[in-house]
Amino acid sequence: MTDKFDDKLDRVARQLATEISPERDLWPDIATQISAPKRSRWTPMLAQAAAVVLLVGASSAITYVAVKNDSGPVVSIAPELVFEQASFGGNYHLGPGFLDARHGLRAELDVELARLPAETRSDIRANLDMIHKAIVDINAALEEEPDNVMLQQKLLRAYREELTLLRRVGGLTRNVMKRNDI
Repeated sequence: MTDKFDDKLDRVARQLATEISPERDLWPDIATQISAPKRSRWTPMLAQAAAVVLLVGASSAITYVAVKNDSGPVVSIAPELVFEQASFGGNYHLGPGFLDARHGLRAELDVELARLPAETRSDIRANLDMIHKAIVDINAALEEEPDNVMLQQKLLRAYREELTLLRRVGGLTRNVMKRNDI
């Protein structure tokens, strides 16, 4: 069966044309392509280099003009915060801002405590006494070791806790007085 099939293929293949001529003459186009001068490989690289130089020059010129025109007066802003050095030990002072806040809150404390129940008043006074005792103890320790940073930090924390407690007492009575949903 394969011999028969092979003979059939051979017969069909022999009937095919052995030479195919193009529809038009291609040689003139091929000849012009061969004889045309080749483009240099340097041309694209030179064009890119020129573009880079132009870009750098233009951006430098724009920057120069922008900086030259922006030479207005220099404005300095003074800080609003003033830092005061705190000294510790027997001769400590914490600055007028702290003392004013403390005296103002202390003045409000008596008025606010009068509005609270007796049990709450005694709890608040016990907390304030504990904070004052801590402040006195830390100051006594600082008189012996005035350069002890940990004691200095604890003293500042105790003063902050005192102010926080005084603010909270004022907030408690103000919030109670403002409530109208009862």
